[in-house]
Amino acid sequence: MTRLLSTTAFRWSFAIALWSALLSLILFAFIFWQTTTLELAENDDVIEKQLAYVAAEPDQAKSRIEGWLGGGIQSDRFAGYFAPDGAWLAGNITELPKALPRDGSVHVLDSAVAVAGGETRSDLRSAALRHADGHVIVVAISPEDIERAEAVILQTLGLALIPMTILSVIGGLLLAARARRKLVATEGAVAAVMQGDLRQRLPVGTGRDEFDRLTIDVNTMLDRIEVLVDEVRSVGDAIAHDLRTPLTRLRARLERSRDEARTVADMQQAIDRSLVWLDQCLALITAILRIGEIEHGRRRAAFGPVDLAHSIAEVAEVYDPLAEEKGVRIVRAIEPDLPPVTGDRELLFEAIANLVDNAVKFTPQGGRVRLSLRRQGQELVLGLEDSGPGIAPGERARVFQRFYRAEPARHSVGNGLGLSLVAAIVTLHDFRIAVSDAVPTGCRITLTCPTIIPARPELLDRARELPQARISTDVPS
Repeated sequence: MTRLLSTTAFRWSFAIALWSALLSLILFAFIFWQTTTLELAENDDVIEKQLAYVAAEPDQAKSRIEGWLGGGIQSDRFAGYFAPDGAWLAGNITELPKALPRDGSVHVLDSAVAVAGGETRSDLRSAALRHADGHVIVVAISPEDIERAEAVILQTLGLALIPMTILSVIGGLLLAARARRKLVATEGAVAAVMQGDLRQRLPVGTGRDEFDRLTIDVNTMLDRIEVLVDEVRSVGDAIAHDLRTPLTRLRARLERSRDEARTVADMQQAIDRSLVWLDQCLALITAILRIGEIEHGRRRAAFGPVDLAHSIAEVAEVYDPLAEEKGVRIVRAIEPDLPPVTGDRELLFEAIANLVDNAVKFTPQGGRVRLSLRRQGQELVLGLEDSGPGIAPGERARVFQRFYRAEPARHSVGNGLGLSLVAAIVTLHDFRIAVSDAVPTGCRITLTCPTIIPARPELLDRARELPQARISTDVPS
């Protein structure tokens, strides 16, 4: 119970209960004020009407006053009829109040008013009117009925306020307990996650309220964290595996050279071979650092307009000799007058180069690699097709993971980071990448890139200054 009382949920619930009680008090005070005001107004109206009624017939004033008093039955009613000299003639007001104006309006006198039985009253609401013949009529009502009504209203409101406050507090406690149950379940799941169980998820209710939506967001974040941690673990294993092989070879080569080398030429040959293996290790480490730098997002500051057609032309020009040496043809199919995209020119060149390098590597002799670029609405679609073995559907989602190598690539040179680098660059630019089958055989990779929209005129001005690609459209039959 003590722990419940110290929770934020309970404090909020208790505050809401107190606020409800305060609002109820304000409402009750308004009702009390309105009721009292109405009762006083009605009494004043009765006094003024009765005064006018008595004064309407001077010769019947005494009888009408007696009728108003009801023979003493109406204990809250008072009246008096006085001669021009102030002498009492009729009624239960025995002395003419000197301070009471004779204007026919209701007043509350500060001085006492003498009534029958030798008593005085200082709480009467009174009105007086002087006749043309000098006679004075006084009519008054005691506020006792109003005071009794006020006491009943206050008692009723008080009796209603007490249970209402108690029910508000009980409701607050119930709400706090319900919120506390959710928090307890959440705390247990969070504790399990803190202890390393990343498979644990926060419980989600069926109400889909703000708390449930927050829980869903946290679970989504935990899903992502679990994936990232698994990738880190697999990357660590892959790095250890990929570094161990060349380092083991290097160590064995150095030991053999130490024992077997007899001439300077033998030693130089051993060193050259060792440098190759060291270069493999450095290339692996450099690629990992490169991916980390790109995923960090620091390169966004250098974004500007990029002519993808020009970048494709440069990549194709670089890989044409390698493709010709292998007997592979690189074909371009690029629409003219395409708008630029926003990005880092060097990174986009690197991504396209990695895709073309993979395509040329896995395309057999006599095959072709087709590079296309076309406009589709507000986007450019870059397509790369090869006539190689393709990628199995079950492996397409994994080829962009670090160090993953599909079955056809397991026995080829590489470290499994090329497509990971492409995926990091695509993510940095908010592009989309997809893998599908080429027709009739091979693999097709599609890169979808938003163009510079008219809302960024400064980028369009910079784009007009870009060098235009000189590419001949060559669509194979």
